[in-house]
Amino acid sequence: MRFLEGLYRLCELLALLLGLFVLLVLLAQVVGRFLGFVVPSALELAGFATAGLIFLGLGPTLRAGGHIRVGLALTRLPPGPRLAAERLSLALGLAASAYGALQLWDKTLESLRFGDLAPGLLPLPLWIPLAVVALGISVFALALLEALLKTFGRRP
Repeated sequence: MRFLEGLYRLCELLALLLGLFVLLVLLAQVVGRFLGFVVPSALELAGFATAGLIFLGLGPTLRAGGHIRVGLALTRLPPGPRLAAERLSLALGLAASAYGALQLWDKTLESLRFGDLAPGLLPLPLWIPLAVVALGISVFALALLEALLKTFGRRP
């Protein structure tokens, strides 16, 4: 599916940009200490960006097969139960990530509605980092759904 491929690529690109942002903010903080200036809310911004890059990377990493899996246990099972165990684990992961996505989107909208701001020196609206994390877990849930649907095309 071209749409999913584009969505995963977009998440990879955004995660990369957030990683570069973390690097630049922390580098500016280190250089600033030597030159006598402070980057306001540097650690807070780096923390938000780190959360965003982790969650944005979940879906593409799953699709690339980069997540740690219980392959050792699955390979010891016969083909029929192995497929059932894989489907069950994907379904449970999908349920948990979909629930997490719904809760995060709800929290994002609540933060936007009330105008919540980060408590640091920089008054960053909290809905921005929340939306990035919510997008990431939503794409992860979509990747889990895709992986689950692919198992129904396989025979034990």
